[in-house]
Amino acid sequence: MPQFFVDPDIAKAKTLNADFYTSREVFEQCREKIFSSSWQFIGSDELLKNGDNAYPFTLLEGYLDEPLLLTTDKAGNTNVLSNVCTHRGNLVVEKACKLNNLRCRYHGRMFNLDGKFVSMPEFKEVENFPAEEDNLPKLELFKWERLLFTTMDNKYPKELFFRDMMERISWMPLSDFKFKPELSRVFNVKANWALYCENYLEGFHIPFVHAGLNAVIDFGEYATELFFPYSSLQLGLAKTADDCFDLPESSPDYGKNLAAYYFWVFPNMMFNFYPWGLSVNVVEPVAVDECRVKFFSYVWDESKLDRGAGAGLDKVEQEDEEIVENVQRGVKSRFYKHGRYSVTREQGTHHFHRILSEFMNKQ
Repeated sequence: MPQFFVDPDIAKAKTLNADFYTSREVFEQCREKIFSSSWQFIGSDELLKNGDNAYPFTLLEGYLDEPLLLTTDKAGNTNVLSNVCTHRGNLVVEKACKLNNLRCRYHGRMFNLDGKFVSMPEFKEVENFPAEEDNLPKLELFKWERLLFTTMDNKYPKELFFRDMMERISWMPLSDFKFKPELSRVFNVKANWALYCENYLEGFHIPFVHAGLNAVIDFGEYATELFFPYSSLQLGLAKTADDCFDLPESSPDYGKNLAAYYFWVFPNMMFNFYPWGLSVNVVEPVAVDECRVKFFSYVWDESKLDRGAGAGLDKVEQEDEEIVENVQRGVKSRFYKHGRYSVTREQGTHHFHRILSEFMNKQ
């Protein structure tokens, strides 16, 4: 297994070796070393709607590929459960629905909506049954207002990932944000998932790649703040006060022409807050040279849609895709091994590479 090292001093550091983006072995290692232990976005509480109390989904389809189940039990609690029957491995629930209990249609094993085993036909003679392992495994669920997250093994406390973001925008009424499926998107990008993330993590490319965004953002005032250990923030400050947040005095950003908050949470989540609302972007690994990027749109103020830094997101996405796909082709070159960082403009990418090295080098 390759070892990765990124010097903590950005002025001395070299970027990750090209192997990270081209090696199938590294791509497979990322599954267990990074994604199985990190927090992942499920969606919002609107997944359980229209009276449904059971919603099956696959966590990182095609990569982690883990069948999971979101339920609301009779006590009103929301649960994330394994959607795999503990008898012979059949999927328990196949589509969103309303249920009184969870019953496997293969051999009739039954569970409560919190995953607890209830009954099983033809098992009277089985010794030491039922046991704890006959319950559906329950995963940790983190609910931030309406947004839902889970992790496979709960190795890292959620505060290490989300605390700084939650505190920074605590004045926003997230409970009022409404999911808009018609504004949400899925993009397939022919590039390694990490290349897409590191492109997001620096505004250095904005004047060269995003002419429309650059007309709104004041590049000279573009700022990156590194939250430790596993998140960061880029502040999109505007050239004028038009189409900016109306910040309360309690905000540490009060007095700034703030057009956008760009929060990143390791390893693959972006939370882009605009005056109109929130765009959650999730980068899902598909292959060593391919990823799937999902945009989930939550609207706060429809009158501010398509204005300022939060306008034309599809065009910005197309421009980013073209660049990172070119980079994916470039890092395969026998002449490219690594690069260097701009001390003033690539702190976010350097921070990301440091975290990747930390996770990948753990035994």
